[in-house]
Amino acid sequence: MDAQLIRSSFAVVERRAEHAVTFFYSHLFWNNPGVRELFPEDMRPQRDRLFAALTHVVTHLEDPGLPDYLSHLGRDHRKFLAAPALYAAVGASLTAAFAHAAGAAWTVEAEKAWTEAYGFVADLMMRGAEEAAEVGEPPWWDAVVVRHERLGEDLAVLTLRPRRPFAYRPGQYVSLSSPRVPRVWRTYSLANAVRADGTVDLHVSRIRGGTMSTALVDRVREGEPLRLSAPGGALTSRTAPGDPRTYIAAGTGWAPVKALLEEAAHGPEGTEGRLFLVARAKEYLYGRGDVERLKERIPGLHVTYITSAPRHPRDQATERLLHALHTYGHWPEHDVYVAGPPGFLTETVPVLEHLGTGPGRIFHDALPAVGRFRPRPGSTAEWLLEPPDLVWHNPEARAPRGY
Repeated sequence: MDAQLIRSSFAVVERRAEHAVTFFYSHLFWNNPGVRELFPEDMRPQRDRLFAALTHVVTHLEDPGLPDYLSHLGRDHRKFLAAPALYAAVGASLTAAFAHAAGAAWTVEAEKAWTEAYGFVADLMMRGAEEAAEVGEPPWWDAVVVRHERLGEDLAVLTLRPRRPFAYRPGQYVSLSSPRVPRVWRTYSLANAVRADGTVDLHVSRIRGGTMSTALVDRVREGEPLRLSAPGGALTSRTAPGDPRTYIAAGTGWAPVKALLEEAAHGPEGTEGRLFLVARAKEYLYGRGDVERLKERIPGLHVTYITSAPRHPRDQATERLLHALHTYGHWPEHDVYVAGPPGFLTETVPVLEHLGTGPGRIFHDALPAVGRFRPRPGSTAEWLLEPPDLVWHNPEARAPRGY
């Protein structure tokens, strides 16, 4: 593949991203009428997710981890009933959409490069799907809600019992689907370590206008069926037993951190640990009871709660967190696990590196936010002029997970 040509042509398409993706779906559904029923009624979040995935592939073409990413993506797409014929249809519509959006920049060479690139992507995704089927992994796991607890007007904890064994690692996430919102899947972190009874917890923040989060918080009841995708994510424990580690969680980023801490609680006593639990405002800070119970099980855990001061801008929580991080030392010796929205990660990770934590010791998942298209900043100046939005546990903001 000509990676440079793919990136340069994609940069042209990216300037007309919304137009390109709208054309893509129109072309796909017009030429393959039966495909439309596989997609949700509201296509706006789907369009955003498609372009986020394309951006990831284009920016990581030469990354040695891309094949694993695509293999897992194909494994995960089994829940959409994606067959080889659908991959072929998507490739044809994607080429047509890019040619339309790129205009004169779409050359014979660009089309050849993209055809080769898409063939590479589709082959790895289908291979991942085939490997999952060969080992008996289902496209999804049926589960039932056994507990639904409201922690306020906009937050709920759901406990689910999968109907068949569901293997995962603490810190991972799953996609979830409900009959109340047909053909919609949204991503939530698993909020507990592995239990003997096989149940799992999800923390769901209701987002204004979010169809899935609203259904899960306001309408889903005990006994209702839900579906879970295969687990994914890289926010899993890498620290040797007894070695120091730091956890930083913003909003419902507390869910995977809680799972990691529950796993650490089974490790050796005396483990040195630091937890920073952050919320944009005091009313959105939750989980204190769980934290106190974990402190009893992990005597070496030091906890810092951070929120904005009353009647102060919610962004003050960011300043308080960064100040708190500077007051602690020994960062080069700590593995650091960070969970929260993309904007939170964008602000926090560079500070940790500045304090001396090596990039290879900072662990997090970066899931793209759902929102209107905006071209990626192409320079440091553009990042400064138009920085990413901050989205924490705040019902008035759009969510990075669980829209």
